[in-house]
Amino acid sequence: MEKEKKFAEGLSWKKIFWVFMFGCVFGCVMEMVLTFFQTHGEIVSRKGVIYGPFNPVYGFGAAILTICLAKRKNVIVIFLLSALLGGSFEFLCSYLQEKLFGTISWDYSNEPFNIQGRTSLRFMCYWGLLGAFYIKVVYPPLSKLIEKIPVKQGNIITWIMLIFMIIDCIISIAASFRQEERKEGIPPENVIAKIIDKVYPDSRMDEIYENEKDA
Repeated sequence: MEKEKKFAEGLSWKKIFWVFMFGCVFGCVMEMVLTFFQTHGEIVSRKGVIYGPFNPVYGFGAAILTICLAKRKNVIVIFLLSALLGGSFEFLCSYLQEKLFGTISWDYSNEPFNIQGRTSLRFMCYWGLLGAFYIKVVYPPLSKLIEKIPVKQGNIITWIMLIFMIIDCIISIAASFRQEERKEGIPPENVIAKIIDKVYPDSRMDEIYENEKDA
């Protein structure tokens, strides 16, 4: 008897994509909750893109941890690799954001054992704990849940969400680039830049990316 085909079996790209989406939403919500308690009741947007409650930094983090560690068994090894991967990824994201957009979303310069203020030993340990918890506790049932999605509907929804996220990221990057140009006094040079200035003015961008500040 032929085995029934499951949606996104193993570590297929569809499985990784939905892990990415889970990480995007979870990271955004988690940061908003933490900020809520840190600021004693203030709700601050922690989105990484313009449309939707998504933070791709956490999405890519979840995808990287899954690809590299899903088959690991030793929890200590998972913790150490998660700390290294998480800290490296956090450093890279901070570096690229500053160099490409002239802004920063976090600064750990006051933390002991920090690396250029982009990551620190404490936050690498957080990444280690988060990675170990994710791989051992969250990922197994999440993987099974993803595989329970009906194949036909899952394929359609996957392509729709993939296209949406690509467009969302392109718009968000273009709007962030244009905001940096406006800060430097560069006028719009084409129709697209004029549309971006009209649809995504500084007031809207500052509202979406409340936690960002100039580098």
